[in-house]
Amino acid sequence: MSTMQAIITDHEEASGLAIREVKVPSPAPSEALVRVYSVSLNPGEVRTLAFQKVGSRIGWDLAGVVERAAADGSGPSVGTRVLGLVNTGAWAELVAVPTAVLVEIPKTVTFAQAATLPVAALTALYALEKGGFLLNRKVLVTGASGGVGHFACQLARLAGATVTACVRRAERAADFKERGVDEVIIGEDLSLARSPSPYQLIIDVLGGPSLATALTLLAPGGLCVNVGASANPEVTLQIRYHAGFTGGFTFYGLFLLAEIRQRTDPARDLKYLTQMVSQGRLRPQITVEACWTEVAEVVERLLKRDIVGKAALHIRQEVETNEE
Repeated sequence: MSTMQAIITDHEEASGLAIREVKVPSPAPSEALVRVYSVSLNPGEVRTLAFQKVGSRIGWDLAGVVERAAADGSGPSVGTRVLGLVNTGAWAELVAVPTAVLVEIPKTVTFAQAATLPVAALTALYALEKGGFLLNRKVLVTGASGGVGHFACQLARLAGATVTACVRRAERAADFKERGVDEVIIGEDLSLARSPSPYQLIIDVLGGPSLATALTLLAPGGLCVNVGASANPEVTLQIRYHAGFTGGFTFYGLFLLAEIRQRTDPARDLKYLTQMVSQGRLRPQITVEACWTEVAEVVERLLKRDIVGKAALHIRQEVETNEE
């Protein structure tokens, strides 16, 4: 088979997206060819769609089955259920995935659950690691109802932190209380989070004015890790004012793909997260599951920030692999 179907940018379509025939990728020696069953969507990838060239391939997260093992002998064998991460092009029937970021999926974890982990859960994990020892430390997570935020709250609680979650809508608060979050702030006015402050660590997903306010809520010597800008990509900081307000702080901008390049074994981290899901300790929140033919509608909802947790698209039905 020399061609396959993939989602590409097509500015003649109202949504800017289309499913078209493209060439099957030719894996490098250290890449496995994976037949994709499910993908998840991330705000970072969908916000760039309007700026992509016509015919560009999209997508980072994927889960599926190894169709052809890596030629160098690394990674999982043919027929293994796997999850992985690519720089672009995950929204396709077949994807060449580096074995350095390819991990076997336990039988108790669905393809949709697995597909939510690479970008969102890894970002949350690495952001929290920047904070070091979190037992009895105060952690604030902005944009907590999104994919990264939801995982960050869970992982921070598992690390023993006292967690405050900031969510946009009141109806989203109950879920966080059920999952052990200590405080829930409704709305994006972070001045409301001042009473539980100061925080030793802030995971900021929102950017913009919320980020500027967040920096004033840090404890002396505290750390703010920004992982996105779902509310606003621009922020104005008066550094001396903010530093004087908190007694000094550290700011770190985390970009996942760059972070992975600095890691010796990102697959180990992915495996750790996957095992936590299998054990029931970490729960992906998937509120939208749809066929990939509905990608335009799901992307629109994601851009409007109308999705809690994660959205997953199915390219093939999982039942086909559960008859092993």
